[in-house]
Amino acid sequence: MNAIHIEAKKEDIANVVLMPGDPLRAKYIAETFLTDVTLINSVRNMLGYTGFYKNKRVTVMGSGMGIPSIGIYSYELYKFYDVDKIIRIGTGGSLNKDIKIKDIVLASNSYSPSSFAYVWGKEVSNIINSNEELNKDIISTANKLKTDIKMGTILTADVFTVYADISHILDKVPKHINLLCNEMEAFGLFHVANICGRKASCLVSIVDSPFEEGMLNTEDKEKNLNDMILLALESI
Repeated sequence: MNAIHIEAKKEDIANVVLMPGDPLRAKYIAETFLTDVTLINSVRNMLGYTGFYKNKRVTVMGSGMGIPSIGIYSYELYKFYDVDKIIRIGTGGSLNKDIKIKDIVLASNSYSPSSFAYVWGKEVSNIINSNEELNKDIISTANKLKTDIKMGTILTADVFTVYADISHILDKVPKHINLLCNEMEAFGLFHVANICGRKASCLVSIVDSPFEEGMLNTEDKEKNLNDMILLALESI
């Protein structure tokens, strides 16, 4: 069986992949940070590129929005292209007064009420860890770059929480779990990585918070995303 949603040849994809949700952000990363770039996927406009960052070959590819979408693309990358590491780089909203707009959060694990892990693997746990080794590399790199990051449990939701009240979900989270922020993909990525015996981590740039007024303007959002992108690239 071959990959259904990725048209690249096996040799076109590096063993390390950065995955933003937005395929146009993948295009931006490739054009801004990589050299000798080649477009390796455009099926359904889920753009993917392979190039070099400081002589390190890397692929950057969109995942789409939500657990099912990243589940498809991450599985195909791990299963059919022998990818070893995927770092999700995305945006999210604060769920904690200590997590401010413009903070960068590294997910030690993800909590989700989603049935994704049960449907795909009969996994009944609502919390899945990211890869410890990959996280250590990211933390070490952040220290070298003097980039401040926060690390802890994130919430992966099935809805865009700017539009939906999820207080009934948050009320059911066990009291010992301290959620830092929410996003929509990490839980699915971590589960697929576990199934495939590969590595995955997730960095989240905080763009909104119920504890602060307003959202990031375009210029500040781009700078903060660039800091997170550079952290991921330097970590590999």
